[in-house]
Amino acid sequence: MKVRILVSLKDSVLDPQGQTVRNALHTLGYESIKDVRQGKVFEIELEGVSQEEAAKVIPEISDKVLANPIIEKFSWQILEKG
Repeated sequence: MKVRILVSLKDSVLDPQGQTVRNALHTLGYESIKDVRQGKVFEIELEGVSQEEAAKVIPEISDKVLANPIIEKFSWQILEKG
């Protein structure tokens, strides 16, 4: 099973990288860009687990290892079923 995990800063946290990208886009003439938020993408392959087990383990590893729960949030989706 392949899972994609998206980690991004919480909405209440300032995103200086996103603002830099937004400013660069404005400089290039893309004035319609209102906001940019940057993040991280992880693709993880699991073996020998059910969807129920994945639903338990993915949030655990995301919260403990992949994201800083103080300033980041995460979401995930199953890309391929094993």
